[in-house]
Amino acid sequence: MLQTLESKTPQQMTWEQRLLRNASRPKSALKPECQELKFTLHRKLLDKINLEALAMIDNQRVRGEVRQALVSLIDGEPTLLSSLEKQQICDEVLDEVFGLGPLEPLLQDPTISDILVNTHKQVYVERKGVLELTGVTFRDDPHLLRIIDKIVSQVGRRIDESTPMVDARLTDGSRVNAIIPPLAVDGPLLSIRRFSTDKLMPNDLVEKKALTAGMMELLEAAVKARLNIIILGGTGAGKTTLLNALSLFISNKERIVTIEDAAELQLKQPHVARLETRPPNLEGQGAVRQRELLVNSLRMRPDRIVVGEVRGAEALDMLQAMNTGHDGSLTTIHANTPRDGVSRLEVMVSLANANMQLISIRQQISAAVHLLVQAARLSDGSRRVTSITEVTGMEGEVVTLQDIFVFEKRGLTPEGKVAGRFAATGIRPKFYEKLLAAGIRLRPDLFDEVVEV
Repeated sequence: MLQTLESKTPQQMTWEQRLLRNASRPKSALKPECQELKFTLHRKLLDKINLEALAMIDNQRVRGEVRQALVSLIDGEPTLLSSLEKQQICDEVLDEVFGLGPLEPLLQDPTISDILVNTHKQVYVERKGVLELTGVTFRDDPHLLRIIDKIVSQVGRRIDESTPMVDARLTDGSRVNAIIPPLAVDGPLLSIRRFSTDKLMPNDLVEKKALTAGMMELLEAAVKARLNIIILGGTGAGKTTLLNALSLFISNKERIVTIEDAAELQLKQPHVARLETRPPNLEGQGAVRQRELLVNSLRMRPDRIVVGEVRGAEALDMLQAMNTGHDGSLTTIHANTPRDGVSRLEVMVSLANANMQLISIRQQISAAVHLLVQAARLSDGSRRVTSITEVTGMEGEVVTLQDIFVFEKRGLTPEGKVAGRFAATGIRPKFYEKLLAAGIRLRPDLFDEVVEV
């Protein structure tokens, strides 16, 4: 069809045919007068069509019918428009009706990992760990607020002056955070952490040099031997991506219960029970926190418990679950180093029980946690596993740690990429006996491996 249209001259085509021909060509920002026309057409379209009735029809057919209605509205406008401008107006109005308006082209771009809206005037995106300013804008703050409300209402959340902060998710699992005035001083702020529909497999992480094949082999053995693993890292370090990848090593015969603030984990096993927290209602009642879900999950006969992120008093219940027959559990924590991760666990357990002595908390941690996997986002935007650390027990009143693998940064290449090497420390972990008991035997040279990257 497109080849047939390309063979015609513009004079031989209708403007609708020229729209089709231009559909795949790069688009520039609409002129201000076209922007005003776009919003006028949007209002007229909503007056003309019944979206509730159209919701019962196939999505592609609905978009086709709405586009036809939009074409007839554009033809009725006295404004002189080029075919490319008509095409853009059609696409953007359809995005307003069926999608998230100006954000739709960004959501369709697979190279974007984060979308950061700083009021209606400015939108940044992250590609390959580097922030870029886009030309995308919203008409005004009310326009941005409508888009935010559309997102949060789809998952049963709300945002208004009484509840000016909200966490939500998109249909593809992407995580959304929004904050509006009066808390946001200059206007509404929206952050979208995107998750690829094609989840990174363990082999993909090795190919991207996030870690070595030997490190992944050790982590696979640890998951299969039902060791308790905590993944550490800062924001955007790849904790959830790594957690998803490691979950693939869990047997399909096990019952897994996942607990999250905003459901984003996508486990592939057939027997997964997914739980999600609930914010308070308008009266401030009815909130269900992660700790309550964690306590409830113990009554659901789980083989493993996977907590998306431990960030509060639920840390105590998580450690107790790890110590009482729910071994093989996985979770993530915000921390910059394994030692910081242990300290954060101590603080979070103290939130649950202020009367608990510090030595008792550390004994719980040393008995429950086997492995700390540190992830980091480096200066060039790449994400690496910078250490795999074993919790070996207690020495006096201190939780003792020993590194099994580390990433040693050696500097930057002329292209600005981080150069370094993954190196085994040569230490055979104390949990190796647990691996042998589970019938897992690692190759002898694994703990002497050095890989330059």
